[in-house]
Amino acid sequence: MSEYSFLILFILAISFGGWKTKNLSPSGAVMAVVIGLIIGSAYGFKGLFVLGVFFLSASIWSRLFKNSKVGIEDRLAKTSIRDWQQVLANGGPAALFALLFIMTGEEVFTFAFAASIAGANSDTWASEIGPLSHKRPLSVRSLKRVPKGTSGAISFIGTLAAVAGAAIISLTALLMLGTMDLTLFILITLSGFAGNLLDTFLGAFVQLDYRCRVCGFHTESTVHCGRQTERTKGYWMNNELVNALSSLLAGVLLLFVFWK
Repeated sequence: MSEYSFLILFILAISFGGWKTKNLSPSGAVMAVVIGLIIGSAYGFKGLFVLGVFFLSASIWSRLFKNSKVGIEDRLAKTSIRDWQQVLANGGPAALFALLFIMTGEEVFTFAFAASIAGANSDTWASEIGPLSHKRPLSVRSLKRVPKGTSGAISFIGTLAAVAGAAIISLTALLMLGTMDLTLFILITLSGFAGNLLDTFLGAFVQLDYRCRVCGFHTESTVHCGRQTERTKGYWMNNELVNALSSLLAGVLLLFVFWK
């Protein structure tokens, strides 16, 4: 069996496993295969390992300390079982940079690939670990304390988690892809963290937010308590689009540093 055939079987097995363990919906598993094939074609198993660190750590953090996150998932439009939109939002920018690397052979797109995943991981770790803080987070829009899980809010522990999330991907890429040094490690980490900051500000000012007409609960879902919610903020930018843009920006920032 050729290496590429084994690569395809590996991607299929991982995606199937994600579906069976309820980390991925059927559509999410299909999108994971598409993204996996693009990244695998560009970087082989090493690139898939970098992506895998993100998805694995995201799954672990989403399941840990669930009792401390009770009520937070109600604010989200979707559950922790990722569908195709969530997978594309987190892995799509990385696949785009991998595709550009395949087309051009330019090593800078490898750096952007790593930065985009660092951005996705930075946001995920902040979202999953931040709610463990004893204090309620601070909204960057109102500068007031808001309920845990509110988009566009920050906490000290969440910020530390964001930096750590970006750094772990940067370090993984440095070890696996073998073309990076300390300067690149710092740049990728900072680019990933900057992507998380963009996610925070988009979440605070332009991301869609709704209020339940029955209980007054703020949520990203269009339905709560069995009734349609009313929009309080934003027009068309949902959480998936915010995640995709923040991850994409992380990669673009890295490109800007090298091309300026």
